[in-house]
Amino acid sequence: MESGYVTTPFGRRPMSLGMLANQQLAETIEPGMKRSKWKLFRAICEARPALGVTDRALTVLDALLTFYPDDEISEEKGLIVFPSNAQLSLRARGMTPATLRRHLAVLVEAGLILRKDSPNGKRYARRDRAGVIGEAFGFSIAPLLARAAEIEGLAAQAIADRELLRATRERLTVCRRDISKLISTAIEEAVPGDWEQMTMMFRAIVARIPRVAGIDELASLLDEMGLLRDEAVNLLQRHIKRQKIDANESQIERHKQSSNPDSPYELEPSFETKQGEKAATNNEGTAEPPAEQRPRSLKPAAGMVGKVSDAAAPVSGPGLKSFPLGLVLQACPAILDYGPGGAIGNWRDLMSAAVVVRSMLGVSPSAYEEACAGMGPENAATVIACILERGGHINSPGGYLRDLTRRTERGEFAIGPMLMALARANGGLRRHAG
Repeated sequence: MESGYVTTPFGRRPMSLGMLANQQLAETIEPGMKRSKWKLFRAICEARPALGVTDRALTVLDALLTFYPDDEISEEKGLIVFPSNAQLSLRARGMTPATLRRHLAVLVEAGLILRKDSPNGKRYARRDRAGVIGEAFGFSIAPLLARAAEIEGLAAQAIADRELLRATRERLTVCRRDISKLISTAIEEAVPGDWEQMTMMFRAIVARIPRVAGIDELASLLDEMGLLRDEAVNLLQRHIKRQKIDANESQIERHKQSSNPDSPYELEPSFETKQGEKAATNNEGTAEPPAEQRPRSLKPAAGMVGKVSDAAAPVSGPGLKSFPLGLVLQACPAILDYGPGGAIGNWRDLMSAAVVVRSMLGVSPSAYEEACAGMGPENAATVIACILERGGHINSPGGYLRDLTRRTERGEFAIGPMLMALARANGGLRRHAG
């Protein structure tokens, strides 16, 4: 600082430790350091919340900087401005003296300016015969130069946070629109699934969106909506795949249909014998086809094209989507006690714990094997963890698991809503890696 010693405020204004610390900070300016006063002022405006100053205080700071003679702030050109209250009020858009004093105090407390008061409290400068300022009393802007790097860093962080908040709001809006239209499409097309529950969950998330939200709140809501959207897309894609499978089966069946319209059977068995084989005879002496050529079942066609029954040619639906292990453990923490060594670090540990819990819950091995075949081992273990978490609300875990397996094969069950409900009950959703 230019004075080189501690200066105290004039009159009744008290001295504080904060003022003393700011004066010491102002003395740490690196030699040759310079900054554009208006670029630095813009950075202060960006970092205003972090610096703890008001917009009216920034108006006063703007007016003070207009009294600095150069565009660049440097120690060589002096760091004291000494405008009168009348001139400062004019450049502060006509601010009243009382308001002006209040916001000058805010700037001092924020550590952006320092007071260097004269013996009588007036602001002035003493010049030598050449017109060079020897000593000046007024407001020192040395803290701006000393804290320039800090202020610029705070401004960059504020800009990044604002951009992240804007991007998160946009993603949340798009995700909200997607879920609404996907659910409407599913209901209109009669796609199998618990769309009523999904609609209720969607409305509950939307109702929790505040008018003014921080990045953490929006990120948490975006996580929940993202899971809900993934579940909706998963159900719709599985329905589309099943439609393609059914269409292919129907086309194959039309190729297999007998070309004889008068045939009493839909599938006409072949009674031709292989070359070099003798035909077997029945009691009446007529030839019978070999066993491998006999039809398994014959059903009347009545001249119509039909499908092979599900019992004769079962079609397994596509597997459920797997969720991050971290989300499963957050939603179902009770299963952690049954992992190897009382911990679960990977999917193999979770599946080992599920086998133990399956036996404890009284779920038969066959029911669990069917669930693994229909859902996949990871998803079957996840469902067992969910059943354990909701143990007090499920009377027959084995029957419940078999019902979920059948619903999965029909494309009517999704794990996501169950996990989300349990995660909220256990402390809310967070971001999960992997």
